[in-house]
Amino acid sequence: MSAMSPEQRRNLLRHPAGWIASGLGSGLSPVAPGTVGSFAALLPWWLVLRQLPPSTLAAVIVIAFALGTWACAIAGSRLGVADHGALVWDEFVGMWITLWPLSFGNANGWWVAAGFAAFRLFDIAKPWPVSWADRHVKGGLGVMLDDVLAGLYAALALAVIQRLL
Repeated sequence: MSAMSPEQRRNLLRHPAGWIASGLGSGLSPVAPGTVGSFAALLPWWLVLRQLPPSTLAAVIVIAFALGTWACAIAGSRLGVADHGALVWDEFVGMWITLWPLSFGNANGWWVAAGFAAFRLFDIAKPWPVSWADRHVKGGLGVMLDDVLAGLYAALALAVIQRLL
């Protein structure tokens, strides 16, 4: 991740896509913006999204993915860095995918914490095909896709653990 200059920050935040791509500014954290963005994604999930039926939540996630693909493409272009660390909308969508199994029940704080840990693990470790998408898919889709895949791995892990317990 490259440091963001004051001019890059101004240029990013002059466009609505910059606000979306940066997770409403959470990606501007000078330390661990991906982790901060993942944590920030918990607020809308806890306040609104966890109350939605699973099918509605899935539709929201698909819309958020499309919105993120658009926003991250514009924001990356405005920053001059396609997948700048400040672009964390992908973490929002990845977290929401991770937490989707909780929409069937068991949405307490412990399961949310387990989901957060699982998502960060898969997002950082980047097992295949997450690593492949991270290296080979470019633009807004590339920014979003690796975190979607990490979110799917984490959601599967969370669902299996729930089933076993």
